[in-house]
Amino acid sequence: MRLSTPTRPRPRPPLSRSVAPRRRGALLAAAAVLLGFGAATLGLATQVAPASAAPAAACAPSPEQGCIQGTIRDGERQPAEGIDVVATGAGGFEETATTDDSGSWSITVTEAGSYSVTIDPETLPEDQYLVNADQAEREVDVRLGATASALFALTDEQGATTGEATASSFNWDRFAQQFASGIRLGLLLALAAIGLSLIYGTTGLSSFSHGEQVTLGGLLAYSFTSLGLPLILAAALSVAICAATGYFQDLIIWKPLRKRRLSLTQLMIVTIGLSIALQYTFQYFYGAGTVRISRDNPQTVDFLGITLTVQSYVAMGISVVVLVGTGLFLLKTRVGRATRAVSDNPALAAASGIDVDRIIRLVWTLAAGLAGLAGVMLGLVLNGVNWMTGLQILLLIFAAVTLGGLGTAFGALAGSMIIGIVVELTNIWLPGDFKYATALLILILILVFRPQGIFGRKERVG
Repeated sequence: MRLSTPTRPRPRPPLSRSVAPRRRGALLAAAAVLLGFGAATLGLATQVAPASAAPAAACAPSPEQGCIQGTIRDGERQPAEGIDVVATGAGGFEETATTDDSGSWSITVTEAGSYSVTIDPETLPEDQYLVNADQAEREVDVRLGATASALFALTDEQGATTGEATASSFNWDRFAQQFASGIRLGLLLALAAIGLSLIYGTTGLSSFSHGEQVTLGGLLAYSFTSLGLPLILAAALSVAICAATGYFQDLIIWKPLRKRRLSLTQLMIVTIGLSIALQYTFQYFYGAGTVRISRDNPQTVDFLGITLTVQSYVAMGISVVVLVGTGLFLLKTRVGRATRAVSDNPALAAASGIDVDRIIRLVWTLAAGLAGLAGVMLGLVLNGVNWMTGLQILLLIFAAVTLGGLGTAFGALAGSMIIGIVVELTNIWLPGDFKYATALLILILILVFRPQGIFGRKERVG
């Protein structure tokens, strides 16, 4: 994504000689921080429900009740209908739920505490067995106003453990299902990754607080729907507010710090502090539980043997439209071309008469709005959002941006699609708790063998 200037070539101003070392140093510092805290992020990321398992729960958490819910699929990754799930708790509590045609079930509880959840083996489909049958009981802690999940895996091999079931479960139908889930994940990652890439391109800053913009979008949508607003209006208001936060972030924080000529490493540390502060602010106001943007039961649609929820198809469609619109904006409009010019070489763009500060503020606004939209879409696809949703996918976003090429919007799109597909396909062979590790592995390999990424450009250091 490079802008060819209409004037004749001119030598770069002396200031640009220091741009490459500073940005490369910031990249290496960001990589060190990512690799250092990547393991912790992966541990948190495994708490996200798989994108293909959006439970159609009839229970909606409220201050008076909590929910236990889950989705069960058979060895072919198809919804398992008619399975009885039994929850027991203190005081003689016992309730049974049966999975519906989407494999989803839910149980409502009116007292917080620990509950034991099991599957009635007599109701399992023919030739289907519980993975790790000797550990069939799940203990879950339920809070009022929150949702707890109890996950069960089925396989067609009796007595299979987690590793054995994963290794023996490959088939082309499941490959197609995971590939579609990867496309969905890639499109949602791209919404956030493009903004992060543009921020790096125009400022050289790796923003670790970008994930919290994703969280903010989902939580705002939940707040507005709780007030009774229609989902479409709630989503539009959430994106607008997120975009406004990006505008005021640059006005209040980043422009004054740039004027003080702080190094990129110092600015990156500020983003880490801002990220932590926002996370615990979200937890203070929304609690530690998962909240649902939409309380309606998601309906599934089978298309060419692939089963996805209606919300997933809508989210993918909206993502495609927004991504195409963003690309046309960058390619066809005068402001978009100026944005690309600043991303390519801020010093030369300023010498050409472009208001660099104005473009940077526009980029922060656009990036925050896209990240907020990603949060709304993720909340619908995952059937919930919590205070650390953005942190859970931050590593995937950085991996996508690095793979595509730092500072290139179209590279971020390509990197996001690759990361999303690889992560979901990995789930065929590895348990769900480990599939996100592939993003960290890709990030390491990119930094070692091609640090400029697919569409990036080599920079001279020194």
